[in-house]
Amino acid sequence: MADPAEHRVAAEEEEATAAGEEEDTGAQIAPIVKLEEVAITTGEEDEEILLDMKAKLYRFDKDGSQWKERGTGAVKLLKHKETAKVRLVMRQAKTLKICANHLVVASIKMQEHAGSDKSCVWHALDFADGELKEEMFAIRFGSVENCKKFKDLVDQIAEEQGKTEEKESEEASSAAELVEKLTVTEEKKEEPVEKEETPAAVDDTKDAKE
Repeated sequence: MADPAEHRVAAEEEEATAAGEEEDTGAQIAPIVKLEEVAITTGEEDEEILLDMKAKLYRFDKDGSQWKERGTGAVKLLKHKETAKVRLVMRQAKTLKICANHLVVASIKMQEHAGSDKSCVWHALDFADGELKEEMFAIRFGSVENCKKFKDLVDQIAEEQGKTEEKESEEASSAAELVEKLTVTEEKKEEPVEKEETPAAVDDTKDAKE
C-alpha cells in the first residue's frame, strides 16, 4: 500500500509543474548577436540576360590531355546595358562558384562536339579563376534544341561584335587621317614669310653711297 505522505508529495510536484507551464513571466530574451541585412551583388545588375540555360561544362586539361568536368549549373549570355558587350557566365548550381566568365568576341567559333549533337566546343580567354587564361571548353545540354539555340546565339553575337569592331576601326582610322590633315595645314600656316626689300629702301642706299 502506498504511503499517503509520498502520494501527497507527488501530487504537489505535479501541481507545481503545471503551474510553471501555465505561468507567463512576459520576459523577453534579446539575441546575443544581431544580424544585419546585407545587399548581395552578383556583378550582373547592369546586364541584360539574353540566354539562361542549365548545362554541364567541361574544360580540356592540356597537361593530362583529357576533359575534366568544370561544373553543372546555369550558363548565361549577358549584354551590358551601356557598352553592349556580351559575356558568357556560368556558375555551379550548389556553390554558385564561377566556372566560366569571358567575353563573346568575334574570334569565338562554336563547333559541334564529335559524337554528340547535344554538345559544343570553343576556345576563349577566360577570367573565371581571376586571371586571363586561354581555355578550351565543352558544354553539354539536356536536348539538341537547347544546344542549337545556344550555338546559334553565340555565333550571331560573335558576328555582330565583329561588325562593331570593324566599324570602330574604320572610325578610328578616319579620325587619325583627319588629325593628320589638320596638323599639316597648321604647319603650313606657321611657315615664316621672308621680307623683301622695297624699291624705296634700295634707292636710299644708292643715294647714300653717292
